[in-house]
This record gives sequence, structure tokens and C-alpha cells, in this order.
Amino acid sequence: MLSEHGPARLRVSSPAKGVAIMRVLRAELGIDLTSAKAVVRRVVNGDYSGTLPEMERVARKLRESGITAVATRP
Repeated sequence: MLSEHGPARLRVSSPAKGVAIMRVLRAELGIDLTSAKAVVRRVVNGDYSGTLPEMERVARKLRESGITAVATRP
């Protein structure tokens, strides 16, 4: 799916809410705390990508937690 449709990136405009972002990522991705910290860094830097449906799902969960997030295509 990724090769067919291309990647999408997850962008957040509230990087100061790192703990809240980690909480959502841990729940949605099923990852441990160390991995969540690494993913938060990638998200804040604009380097976290996947398929558009995956990024939309995570962005929606972040918005539900009060974090401004959007999935974009490069």
C-alpha cells in the first residue's frame, strides 16, 4: 500500500505536549516507553511517516487528546 500510494507524514503543532503525544502513541502503536520517546522525536521533527490511513488514524487520536495533528503528503 505504501509503495502504491506513497508515504504520508504525521505533523503536530504542539510539541510541548510530549507526554500526551507519547501516551497516544503507546496506546495506538502498542510500543514501550523507550520506543515512544523515539517516535515522539521523529513526529516533532516531521520525520515520522507511514500510509495515509495509518497517519490519519494516529492524527485523529492525537486531536481527540487535545493535540493539534494532521497527516500530510510530502
